[in-house]
Amino acid sequence: MSHGPRIIDASQMNLPAGSLWRRLPLIGAVAAVIGIATSLVLRGNDEKQFFYSWLVAFLYFMSVGLGALFFVLIQYATKSGWGIVVRRLAENTAAALTVMVLAFIPVCLGLTRLYSWTDAAHLDAILQGKTWWLNSSRFLVFGLIYFGVWAFLAWWFRSGSVKQDETGDTDLTRRRVKWAGPGIILFALTTTLASFDWAMSLEPHWYSTIFGVYYFSGSLVGVFAFLSLVVIGLRRAGCLEGFVTTEHLHDLGKLLYAFIVFWAYIGFSQFFLIWYANIPEETEWYLERLAHGWKPVTVFLAVFHFALPFFLLMSRHVKRKSLTLGLASAWMLVMHFIDLHWLVMPSFEEKGGFGFAVLDVTTMLGVGGLFLAAFGFFLTRAKLVPAKDPRLIESITFENF
Repeated sequence: MSHGPRIIDASQMNLPAGSLWRRLPLIGAVAAVIGIATSLVLRGNDEKQFFYSWLVAFLYFMSVGLGALFFVLIQYATKSGWGIVVRRLAENTAAALTVMVLAFIPVCLGLTRLYSWTDAAHLDAILQGKTWWLNSSRFLVFGLIYFGVWAFLAWWFRSGSVKQDETGDTDLTRRRVKWAGPGIILFALTTTLASFDWAMSLEPHWYSTIFGVYYFSGSLVGVFAFLSLVVIGLRRAGCLEGFVTTEHLHDLGKLLYAFIVFWAYIGFSQFFLIWYANIPEETEWYLERLAHGWKPVTVFLAVFHFALPFFLLMSRHVKRKSLTLGLASAWMLVMHFIDLHWLVMPSFEEKGGFGFAVLDVTTMLGVGGLFLAAFGFFLTRAKLVPAKDPRLIESITFENF
């Protein structure tokens, strides 16, 4: 068994000059401009498709940022040692949430095309009873509140971590450990309500108290797949040598595996309870996803989002090798997109079944470019690891048993 490095090479804390990673902000910005411009041109042919495709892309990259924010919070709350060397990458990913408010603008502009409850003249008695919540003013105000909470949490936890790189003040860590618990409560409340607003209310008659947990579980699958790929990519670029080891890859793989199982557990629990109760207003959401061309996608997700990766990632050898973990992570990022597509698109009645449109690609490029540009910006503005965290040595000498 490897005992991990004992000598710290400070040069590995920074991106090398000329590295492709240093150009990530520019690459992301160019991709965003191309994707958004192309999407706006194509919007003229099918405006409703544009807004639905944009919503899927928005929910996708929001989920990665929110998953990263949760990872940072839980690292502090549990006083975790092993994850210190990858925490800064998660902090940079969470910080990208600060610019995702720009991607929220088209969602606001497309309210009437996305959400049937905005048409007050055609609300039935059930929806009229929900107007205290389902109204445009509350939707927009709460959206800004969500972003305010997330941006503040991401900024406060990252700024203290970065400041500690210079001062070495351990009190910065103690304060963040103290406030991580309340931060998790705020995170849970805002993420749950946001998933209700942005995704569940697409079909306003339907409701599920577990829907927020379903979106959260997918977010954790997304972020651990994303972080695994980032870590692997940085190591291939010659960074993080002496900091991130096979042991850390193994733990990222274990977390990815755990939340694949958790996603399946929550998804099945939601389906089973609704199927067993057999209440019409609850079953309609699943009936739509078991008909009209969506049933194969439902089965596909059960097999390729859960069963296949469940058996693949069960092996510790798969999780400890960059190639196999990287392939599994890339696969799960694709599956996460299909999952969110499956959540949103059946509400698009004109679509007439499963299928991908060009706008699905261009909006992902646009929103993804914006997200990666922000992530790259923060990545280049600080060291790759928390250089003076009091548990840094514990992290780089960590071993799995």
